[in-house]
Amino acid sequence: MRVTINIDGGSRGNPGLGAAAYVIKDQNGVILAQEGHFIAHCTNNQAEYTALKLALLKAAELGARELDIISDSLLLVKQYLGEYKIKNPDLASRMAEIRTLAAPFHISIRHVLRHLNKEPDALANKAMDMKQSVGFNPIKNLDAAQESSAMTVNGVPVEPVCRQAVPAKKREPKTKHAQPAQPSLFDDF
Repeated sequence: MRVTINIDGGSRGNPGLGAAAYVIKDQNGVILAQEGHFIAHCTNNQAEYTALKLALLKAAELGARELDIISDSLLLVKQYLGEYKIKNPDLASRMAEIRTLAAPFHISIRHVLRHLNKEPDALANKAMDMKQSVGFNPIKNLDAAQESSAMTVNGVPVEPVCRQAVPAKKREPKTKHAQPAQPSLFDDF
């Protein structure tokens, strides 16, 4: 199945509260899934990378194989294509994970101007305004807060996201000289 995916991420404060969003449509323009994923604290670039990761997870869940990805982040597109180096270690590790998730797909990715990418922008802003994730046919295996108000975004009714519980990870025993792990916005989803 071939799909078109628009992605966007934003951060208010940069870093500050943020959101990552994707809108996935079939070849007829029908929305198959859309989600604005709330992130309590992130940079704009972390949100953009998270949007791409979430889109890849959802595309796999939908059974898509060919992805036409559209983003208004020139940095993300150029870094994904290998045209720009990724100097930030956090973004480099995120891109490594994204490349692993992208491996099964045939992907084309392109940059567009912001005004041509309004749908995921609206979802990201809605998630930031509400301080919670919202979506239609959201990813099933991510943790998120549960709330009850419904709304419409892009002409599709969306509700706060209620996900299935993710099994707890087994922890390795700490050694005497081990440094505590730094929490990452990209872990556990």
